Amino acid sequence: MCDLTGQLAGAGATKILAALGAEVIRVENPRNQGRWDMMRTVGPYVDDRRGPNLGVGFNNHNVGKLGVTIDLADPRGKELFADLVRISDAVTENFAAGVMDRLGFGYEQLRGLREGVVYVSSSGFGADGPYREFKTWGPIVQAMSGLTFTSGLPDMEPAGWGYSYMDHMGAYAMALALLVGLHVRDTTGQGQWIDLATTEAALTLHGPALLDWTVNGRGRRRPGQPNGNHAIYDEMAPHSVYPARGDDCWVAIACRDDDEWVRAAGVLGSWAHDEQWRTLAARLARQDELDARIAAWTADRDAEDTARALVAVGVPASAVRRPPERIDGDPDLAGWGLFPEVEHPEIGRTRVEGLPIHLSETDWSIASAAPCLGQHTDYVLGELLGRDADTIDELRAAGVV
Repeated sequence: MCDLTGQLAGAGATKILAALGAEVIRVENPRNQGRWDMMRTVGPYVDDRRGPNLGVGFNNHNVGKLGVTIDLADPRGKELFADLVRISDAVTENFAAGVMDRLGFGYEQLRGLREGVVYVSSSGFGADGPYREFKTWGPIVQAMSGLTFTSGLPDMEPAGWGYSYMDHMGAYAMALALLVGLHVRDTTGQGQWIDLATTEAALTLHGPALLDWTVNGRGRRRPGQPNGNHAIYDEMAPHSVYPARGDDCWVAIACRDDDEWVRAAGVLGSWAHDEQWRTLAARLARQDELDARIAAWTADRDAEDTARALVAVGVPASAVRRPPERIDGDPDLAGWGLFPEVEHPEIGRTRVEGLPIHLSETDWSIASAAPCLGQHTDYVLGELLGRDADTIDELRAAGVV
């Protein structure tokens, strides 16, 4: 795979393919030291050192890939890139729309170099339409798609999602598109261009809200909405996060029907057996009061103890885990193997994020760290593209690689 992606939305997609066995060759610009991908030079960091190889976000999203630097503005660099495309099954990028055409490597040029190539482009609004040239980041996609507007607490201003969650969701969509394209190519021999708009991908997270509007004419923002921690469509009560003993400690509790409420009441105490709470309709009608009663009960109790007591009687509940509690203190996660260790040339031994799936016969594997800038240039140009050592030295001296 010839990979021009960056940031989270693109690099996160090709990381998945690399973990599943693809040889992903990450192509970066030697002249700007790969800084188009800002993840190379932003934190967090493991110590006080800074540089294009030390950004933890970059190193998490590019494990298992090879790294080569090629100046695509130079005719000699274009020739190298063309040769790389000729041996690639797929080309991936998440530049702004039109960048690949301006570089001379639009889809028509790519398939002229490699018949059957699968080309996946990802941008905020896709390759066509009135917004095609708009540049976006995850929070912009979230705002434009409506996710920001429909999030938050009841009767308050939109809260947004805080972080670039749509970068991650866009990466999943891009990985799926790439797998579909490769499957079709392997089945029919036909390659294609797959155009992904992350703003449209965000709309897939709006399913119930879109249906509610198109079928019922009812918007998500109305009195009492958005729903905060409550269930959206009045199907559960209680359904929220409640304070627990300790500093910033919480427990999540959800009862899906009256039977589960009866089970919960056996743990919550005598007040919960009152007839006023017996039916779902009654609990929904006084949900704020119900939340206050539950919160008063949970506030003096350990979150883990509360969750265990409820789970023991068949009620869904969980302590709200902090990252160290989940990553280092949870035996389930340790057994899953979600955070394998890799050896990085500059950072040293470090944990990275794996995939949340396991395949019984062909499981994923992450055995190598993200590439330092141009780390595999000699291998790619020499072993894969057939350039001799003198030619590579000349290209490096000229700044082409």
